[in-house]
Amino acid sequence: MSNPSTPLLDTVKIPADLRKLQPDQLRQLADELRAETIAAVGVTGGHLGSGLGVVELTTAIHYVFDTPNDKLVWDVGHQCYPHKILTGRRDRIRTLRQGGGLSGFTKRAESEYDPFGAAHSSTSISAALGFAVANKMQDKPGKGIAVIGDGAMSAGMAYEAMNNAREAGNRLVVILNDNDMSIAPPVGGLSAYLARLVSSREFLGLRDMAKKLARKLPRPLHKAAKKTDEFARGMATGGTLFEELGFYYVGPIDGHNLEHLIPVLENVRDAAEGPCLIHVVTQKGKGYGPAEAAADKYHGVQKFDVITGTQAKAPPGPPSYTNVFAQALIAEAQRDPRVCAITAAMPSGTGLDKFELAFPDRTFDVGIAEQHAVTFAAGLAAQGMRPFCAIYSTFLQRAYDQVVHDVAIQNLPVRFAIDRAGLVGADGSTHAGSFDVTYLASLPNFVVMAAADEAELTHMVHTCAVHDSGPIAVRYPRGNGTGVAMPEVAEALEIGKGRVVREGRQVAILSLGTRLEEAMKAADTLEAKGLSASVVDLRFAKPLDEALIRRMLTTHEVAVTIEEGSIGGLGAHVLTLASDLGLTDHGLKIRTMRLPDIFQDQDKPEQQYADARLDADAIVDTVLTALRHNSAGVEEARA
Repeated sequence: MSNPSTPLLDTVKIPADLRKLQPDQLRQLADELRAETIAAVGVTGGHLGSGLGVVELTTAIHYVFDTPNDKLVWDVGHQCYPHKILTGRRDRIRTLRQGGGLSGFTKRAESEYDPFGAAHSSTSISAALGFAVANKMQDKPGKGIAVIGDGAMSAGMAYEAMNNAREAGNRLVVILNDNDMSIAPPVGGLSAYLARLVSSREFLGLRDMAKKLARKLPRPLHKAAKKTDEFARGMATGGTLFEELGFYYVGPIDGHNLEHLIPVLENVRDAAEGPCLIHVVTQKGKGYGPAEAAADKYHGVQKFDVITGTQAKAPPGPPSYTNVFAQALIAEAQRDPRVCAITAAMPSGTGLDKFELAFPDRTFDVGIAEQHAVTFAAGLAAQGMRPFCAIYSTFLQRAYDQVVHDVAIQNLPVRFAIDRAGLVGADGSTHAGSFDVTYLASLPNFVVMAAADEAELTHMVHTCAVHDSGPIAVRYPRGNGTGVAMPEVAEALEIGKGRVVREGRQVAILSLGTRLEEAMKAADTLEAKGLSASVVDLRFAKPLDEALIRRMLTTHEVAVTIEEGSIGGLGAHVLTLASDLGLTDHGLKIRTMRLPDIFQDQDKPEQQYADARLDADAIVDTVLTALRHNSAGVEEARA
């Protein structure tokens, strides 16, 4: 795939180079930046539509503001590829989301132009406010600039930050990137003129003079004058809500028209008072026909042909865990009218888009509001429904207080379908589901399951559906299943009971989740070395199958636990059980295998698990090392 011709972009290494250009050169630069973004993502895959939608905005921000002294914070960060190209990382842009390459999101360790890392939604205004207030307190000139999408404005955290924004004064600029027409009408010349007018020094000066005069009026007239000013601009531009939160509202303006963007940003940069919100309307996928025509399909893409837009297809294989969950949940809903589903702005990511086609009245997308999603599900459960709250493991962390306070303490039967459990490949540490077993299995009343394969997931969805005695969760990974035969009828599993997949004598491998396949490979290798190994799929992290674990620990020389989660999960619970039963007093050899105590960067999943020492080779090495130590201890005791 040939690289596009970019003579002007080739002269821009960092934003300081961009600022040397003339305004009439920016259109060409933006076009070249868009072409380079398309070409790069065609090679690497990744988020495309959102980045194309902010090409002009990215160009304008870096042209007008003094980055990195002015701190630019991108919300979520999935739209930051053009930003990375303009900030010294173009030579590495074709390593996006690859092992050892650039992150697909903003990352502090990567560049001084990424002052705040992000990959979850709705954090930008809070962070930018922090930068702005810190500069104010230290008498530094820099501003905090937050670029937040209209979808991210569905999260309460954005409004919490805006409610506190008066502390920043004129050092805070919020740019609302509205790419779904969810707030503003179509933008034309009149709205652009109004935006430029109300952000101009002349208007602000006149407004300031009017405010000073109004203060000399009797209080009722003073208040009326203030409301008249706000209402007039609110009627003209749609900003009444933001004005009530203390922001000076400008917009809406066309986010692809640099002749409109530049003067407005300059006016706001030079404004003398108050935090400002600029409402910019953009189009996802702008400038690339296939992405404009199907914004949803080009939000995140595989490698693709730039000319045709055709994305590389994964080779045929077993169904994805997400799809298996969706089909299993549809089957439960067909059997039981009380089954309903909640997602927090991730219907396709969780498979609930399929469920919604079958049961639109029983599907609830609450927006980027995980806290609300969990408590909403708790209310449904309290009123006799059987809600499934489908949220990625890493996003469920955002609602932990609600999980504890509104679900666990009240022992409400909310069903948690936890997608993206374990390591997730190209999305890296921000999206890895590393902690859910640790933070859920420590809670009283919870049942926590992990599916070893797609057939097990089907059974576990049914187990969730019929479990009415308290909260229950099932975790499963990103990607495809193992290709096992699928059950014709789902069965309810006995709560807290595991299964022995392979019987042996010397080594017991206790697995939770999809490391079971690696455990079986390890058992084969150990068998070839003359060691007999049992393999157990525990199925439940809570409650544990105490009888089965006790049998394995007392009849084998070495026991190894393995899980796709952090410390504090299965291994910790098995060690605690062994201690409580007094088994640790008899020289029992237990080894726990879990994710390392680091945040792992992006890579291919199989490489991530190898690096984490959670593959078959690592299991074998752990067993052999433990046996050698055990033998040495026996010999020492005999001596």
